[in-house]
Amino acid sequence: MSQAFRFVSAQSLGLKPRIGVAVLTKRAFDGIDLNPLWGELVAQLQADNADVEAAMDLSVIAQLLGRPELGKQLQDEALGVRPIYRSSSSKSPRLRLLVFAAATDMGGNTPVEFLLEGSDIEIYTYYVVPGGVQPELLPDHDVAFVAVPDSDETRLTLHEIQRLTFGWPRPLLNLPRRIRDLERDRLFKLLDGIAGLKVPATCRVDRDDLNDVLDGTGELSDLGTELSFPFIIRPVGSQAGRGLERLDDPEALQNYLQTCAHTDFFVSQFIDYSGDDGLFRKYRIVFIDGQPFACHMAIADLWKLWYLNAGMEQSEHKRAEEAAFMSNFSAGMGARHAKALMAIAQRVGLDYFAIDCAETRDGELLIFEADIAMIVHNMDPPELFPYKEPQMKAIFAAFANMIETRARKEEAA
Repeated sequence: MSQAFRFVSAQSLGLKPRIGVAVLTKRAFDGIDLNPLWGELVAQLQADNADVEAAMDLSVIAQLLGRPELGKQLQDEALGVRPIYRSSSSKSPRLRLLVFAAATDMGGNTPVEFLLEGSDIEIYTYYVVPGGVQPELLPDHDVAFVAVPDSDETRLTLHEIQRLTFGWPRPLLNLPRRIRDLERDRLFKLLDGIAGLKVPATCRVDRDDLNDVLDGTGELSDLGTELSFPFIIRPVGSQAGRGLERLDDPEALQNYLQTCAHTDFFVSQFIDYSGDDGLFRKYRIVFIDGQPFACHMAIADLWKLWYLNAGMEQSEHKRAEEAAFMSNFSAGMGARHAKALMAIAQRVGLDYFAIDCAETRDGELLIFEADIAMIVHNMDPPELFPYKEPQMKAIFAAFANMIETRARKEEAA
């Protein structure tokens, strides 16, 4: 290893369980008022300013209450004291997972707590802060997992984790060098040439490049292979559709640059993926140990589509279609694109990741993005989505089984 760590028990490190991201998010999702808990945790912290678990839970609550700056401040203060935290949903855990995470917002890492909901696997999270506290002692564990996606914000952290985990003496899932290939302008190159797959070329450009197009000193085709109007643009680092637009002509590009303060962007050709009925369908598929699982399906008359703006709760017809997608995935979409999905898993080479995708009218699988930090949860109300819980439990079981399989291989070796 590049840095020598000693593995010791969680008890000797004084690690006590946090409430955690998954539990707090579920309470907020269910409409539970978090302000009383906020008061309790503030009182705990005032009574013992070394109660970093309370500070980390307060950080999550602050974000859920719409105060991200305060959340970051609380997290930074806690991580300055100790970078390692413990969460567990079992009183008698049988396996221990060490998660390498970035000190980013609550949704910025792989949602491991959600994926291990209800399991008997204890989670230790080591928030790696380049230039920050570097512990000599880490909790002993059976398997390690890298939960940090690649982005401008987290790249230094990912590099640091790669350095720290070189020659790691326990099974290590999601190698950092492979995570970097999921960035938008690298993914299409990685997946290029897979039969039955369409991945629009994505290029990173800056504001000056786009202004050159407007003043006539540059062409769209100079920015990316065969790029033309209409095309998709989004700021580098944006998530959940923030700043994502379709630009149909030079006037739309000019208006976009006037209203968007960012300097760096990803651009790619717009692909119309609407069906014969005019509706757009966007799918999330999770890969666990090379196996694809249906995660969710969003349906709307909007091309800029994600689950929260699809109105799935208001439409019984949409929910019925999503239920069929999930229950028939192996014989339906999974079978139609089996070879492409297998090739994606092999090329990406990660133990866990997810894709957002669609189907084109000519039957190709259209890839929008791949990431290790896409939200995967079981929080939707069962009275409206009775088909989701069995599917999510199958995903969670596969994730836990992957960890157990790696641990057993290590024991056998």
